[in-house]
Amino acid sequence: MIPRIKSVEPLEEYILHVVFDDGKSVFYDVKEDIQSIPSYSDLLNIYGLFQQVQLDPSRTCIYWNDYIDLPSDTIYEYGVERI
Repeated sequence: MIPRIKSVEPLEEYILHVVFDDGKSVFYDVKEDIQSIPSYSDLLNIYGLFQQVQLDPSRTCIYWNDYIDLPSDTIYEYGVERI
C-alpha cells in the first residue's frame, strides 16, 4: 500500500517534516537529492522555491514544479522518525 501524506512542512536547511495518515512523523533531508539529481538544483537556485512545496491531490507525492517531486514511499522509507 502506498503511504498517504497528511501534511508536509518545509523547514530550514532543506529539511521537510512529513506526517503520514498512519501517524508516522519523519524528517526528510532533501540536500542529498539536491546534490545527486540535476533538476533539484532549482531548489537552491530559485529563491523561495523550497518553501513552496505542495502536496498532490492523491497525497502520494509532494512537488515543487513540473520537474521536482518526491513520492511518498521514498519519504516514508528514508525519512528519519521523530523520537
